[in-house]
Amino acid sequence: MGQPVSVIEKPTGRAGVLRFETNRSLTGMGHERYRAGTAVEGNRPPDVLARRLFERGGVATVHIYGGLITIELAEPDESGLKESGLKEIIEDLYTYYRPGVEPTVTPAAE
Repeated sequence: MGQPVSVIEKPTGRAGVLRFETNRSLTGMGHERYRAGTAVEGNRPPDVLARRLFERGGVATVHIYGGLITIELAEPDESGLKESGLKEIIEDLYTYYRPGVEPTVTPAAE
């Protein structure tokens, strides 16, 4: 359950730099930049996404502008193995209920 995010990976001219476009804006008109090793404060969608990408590992920087996400890998890998799973992390940003997780039930007001 939640809002699915459509993600398209776009080519870049630099090895180790990945670009993804989403069907929704994550930052409005602002730019958000995050670096590995720096605490990501806040609970806005770009903050949550950056934390999830860094938790996966292998990510050096994340830049988000509207619905465009640019990721620089810590170590470029020509085989393409390093970037596996990044698209799925972005797609799952608004997925709140996963298999095996019980949804919270709020008691009805009397």
